[in-house]
Amino acid sequence: MMTATKVKERSLLGLKELDASEISQLLNRTAYWDSQSEKLTPVLGAHFISNMFFENSTRTRFSFEMAEKRLGAQVLNFTAAASSVEKGESIYDTVRTLESMGIDAGVVRLKPAGVLQQLAEKVSIPLINAGDGNNEHPTQALLDLYTMSKTFGELKGLKVSIIGDIMHSRVARSNLWGLTKMGAEVQFCAPENMKAPELMAYAPYVSMEEALKADVVMMLRVQLERHATGMLQSAEEYRRQYGLTEERAATLGKSTIIMHPAPVNRNVEIDDAVVESSQSRIFPQMANGVPVRMAVLERALL
Repeated sequence: MMTATKVKERSLLGLKELDASEISQLLNRTAYWDSQSEKLTPVLGAHFISNMFFENSTRTRFSFEMAEKRLGAQVLNFTAAASSVEKGESIYDTVRTLESMGIDAGVVRLKPAGVLQQLAEKVSIPLINAGDGNNEHPTQALLDLYTMSKTFGELKGLKVSIIGDIMHSRVARSNLWGLTKMGAEVQFCAPENMKAPELMAYAPYVSMEEALKADVVMMLRVQLERHATGMLQSAEEYRRQYGLTEERAATLGKSTIIMHPAPVNRNVEIDDAVVESSQSRIFPQMANGVPVRMAVLERALL
């Protein structure tokens, strides 16, 4: 049984709490797993991992499951729609129930921010954050950092523009914390009503024209459901002002890369032709998610 300190060290709740050396170690292990030709390396063959998703996900859950199975772990998938949570059982009780059944680690995705931190203090197994509210999405940011480092060799000195709904984006936050710790410069671009005031002390907001003058242009998914709240006038208007159109993409520097955490709303935040352009790293990002999560799971359990 791990001590409470060891459990905390092996959990991954966010990049804000990691230092540069810890991030570097994870990126180095990601490179190791990325280089392995064998699809199955059963180093976690004696471990049970539960994917506990209290919020819908396709890419993140499949990516974690692929990573778990490549490492030989026994996988239990839990989704809230088919669980006692629908009957009113609390998230805490659900996690404690699975812990009591003998799982060795939990991958957790949930809507409310802050709940995961509380859970981690009450359980005796490592927890990995697969996205919590608008707080953090650390493995997404790690795969983003790994994608950038594969392209540019190092992260220090890179200028990274993150464009879109910063206010509601856990991806923007995790990338901000991770990139700045690794010596990169982060800047935001967002409509006035999608800015996150609490982050202004850490990264400046710039115009769309200025944001395109960067080494990395990262577009965030437009949450089209925000039409109903009045935050988004229309998809067409958003594309006109903040979308990476073919015309805007043509002004990018030749070495600039385009990124997106996916799923992409094609022809809203990015034009269709730009998604699969030579400067796009959107599909390599998805591929890099598996070795990143292998590194994170290895850290949690070995």
